[in-house]
Amino acid sequence: MLSTSLRSASLSPLPIHSFKLNPPSCACFSSLQPLQQHHHPLWSGLQNWRDSSLNHNRFWGRSGPEPKPPISQPIGPNDENSQVDSATSLAEMGAMVLSTTDPLTKSRLSHLAYSRWRRDKLPIGVCEPPDRPARPPKPQLVSPREIPAPKNSDLPLNAYMLHNLAHVELNAIDLAWDTVVRFSPYSDVLGDMFFSDFAHVADDESRHFAWCSQRLGELGFSYGDMPAHNLLWRECEKSSDDVVARLAVIPLVQEARGLDAGPRLVQKLIGFGDIKTSKIVAKIAEEEVAHVAVGVYWFVDVCQQMGRAPCPTFRELLKEYNVEVKGPFNYTSRQEAGLPRDWYDPLKESKEDKERLSKVHDRLAHIISMEKENSNLNKE
Repeated sequence: MLSTSLRSASLSPLPIHSFKLNPPSCACFSSLQPLQQHHHPLWSGLQNWRDSSLNHNRFWGRSGPEPKPPISQPIGPNDENSQVDSATSLAEMGAMVLSTTDPLTKSRLSHLAYSRWRRDKLPIGVCEPPDRPARPPKPQLVSPREIPAPKNSDLPLNAYMLHNLAHVELNAIDLAWDTVVRFSPYSDVLGDMFFSDFAHVADDESRHFAWCSQRLGELGFSYGDMPAHNLLWRECEKSSDDVVARLAVIPLVQEARGLDAGPRLVQKLIGFGDIKTSKIVAKIAEEEVAHVAVGVYWFVDVCQQMGRAPCPTFRELLKEYNVEVKGPFNYTSRQEAGLPRDWYDPLKESKEDKERLSKVHDRLAHIISMEKENSNLNKE
């Protein structure tokens, strides 16, 4: 239990299974201490990201992101504003987003929810998340093996890659809000900043989906035009009762993969001749650094409050939850986000192990040599 673990962290090391959250027996728990005390290399832009003003640039114009042009003739009342205005907590608004079926409405509602949270300073509150986020009839969700290859799909390569990215961004909206809502009963333990950070991540992801959806429309396609997989949400379900595992599996594995894939996707789009889409993808990849950095911040903080070393804890969790970390890795972006290479890179781990073994071998060889010399002296 996290609450018990926090109070007993200084007494003894904790087994990996004690990371699971159970309802706290008392509301009188201190919030987590600032991570700066723990001497972990953080992303230098984290505080600026937290303090930044609301980003309303949800339209991709000629020069890049900009506010969406106003609609000259609004159709009917704005139900999304009414929904958000009726909510009394951040968790309640997050549950609304998760229960919204239409992807574009989900994207807009996510931004409205985060905007109201920033404006009105609502409490975190407590709310029950849906078992699974609401999804539209299309795209059809299939296993990863059933996703058609680019040449077998009905989309050109740029639209194919953009559709895949749109699907990732839509899932990312729900992943962030699920973290807010699912762990809302533990706000006294985790602190308000935890929930503020992940609501901010959800807002970023909703903007990314809006850009992808807009660009797909400009290319003559829309989200749902090809099948997609549900792998991301299955990874999320694994950690539904374990906040430390959620931080390890989602931001530090799934979102970190976006840092790896982004530059490669940009180059493919440039090679295809779609410069506008390449710029959108490059901007999304740039902004994903913040999301991995948020995951690193909270993972390290919770681990250290529980008396656990982050690196071995991360590796143990991946093993326990059967999560594989695959390269090639974008070491530069991962390091910028504060994700240490020795946490995830098996090649680096192997190299370090060999170096340690080499040093042990050298020491043993030296000891054996001295013993032989002493033995020869004694014979004489």
